[in-house]
Amino acid sequence: MNERMKERKDEIGNGRGDGLTESQLPQAGRDAEHMQGHWVLARLGKRVLRPGGEKLTKRMLSHAPIAGKRVVEFAPGLGRTTRLILDAGPAGYTGVDRDEQVVRIIGPLAASVGGTCIEADASRTGLPDETADVVIGEAMLTMQSERGKRAIIGEAHRILKPGGLYAIHEMGLAPDDLDESIKESIRKDLARAIKVNARPLTAAEWRALLESEGFEVLWHGVEPMALLKMRRNIADEGLAGVLRIMRNVLTHPDLRARVIEMRRVFNTYGDALTGIAFVVRRKG
Repeated sequence: MNERMKERKDEIGNGRGDGLTESQLPQAGRDAEHMQGHWVLARLGKRVLRPGGEKLTKRMLSHAPIAGKRVVEFAPGLGRTTRLILDAGPAGYTGVDRDEQVVRIIGPLAASVGGTCIEADASRTGLPDETADVVIGEAMLTMQSERGKRAIIGEAHRILKPGGLYAIHEMGLAPDDLDESIKESIRKDLARAIKVNARPLTAAEWRALLESEGFEVLWHGVEPMALLKMRRNIADEGLAGVLRIMRNVLTHPDLRARVIEMRRVFNTYGDALTGIAFVVRRKG
């Protein structure tokens, strides 16, 4: 890694994003009651905001070679995965996010390797056809309706070269034959808890959706949905990070109330919720 990249990582918090102030975070102007769940956790100091944790992200990336490839990342968030991508030595990097705060966070990281981050919707990036080798998107499709999911997946297909790879890490439901009434209860309770109309899918549903948009599945993996579990947080955030989060939870009662509600929903449906990832290849 060159010296410029090392300096940039130190500025953002030695690879963990700890250097970000509250005002730099997305939705910083919203009160705790109306803030989306993942940004509540970010305000408390949590930096890995993926359903299957960093372990599943790394498993996913191991099946989507990045070195020497032109990579586009949808919704890079606080940049934890961005750093993994940049460390792998891509030939080019473009981040795409509709939140200007995210663009401000990711822009300097991308620039350190000659890349960029643009403010745009993942369903309408404005990027040229068939110019990316790999597209990566995490914890974003779940938050979309079926129409929204198809628009983003279709955009990934458009900007990928034939044979290019699309890697996603999302929230899943299990088993594949989960009763529809339970799915609906999960969606309603998630919407109330995280203030987003989340619509997770089973593994079979994710696969069918991706295949229907012109992709073939090369790999998929799952990890427990343990976003608020102590063991997962120690693995993702480190002990110092967990202590920081716990301190913030104790001293911010408005945010604590939101976390308690999210934890209740995650625990209620613990057997049915998973983190799920796919690596698929564009046909033709």
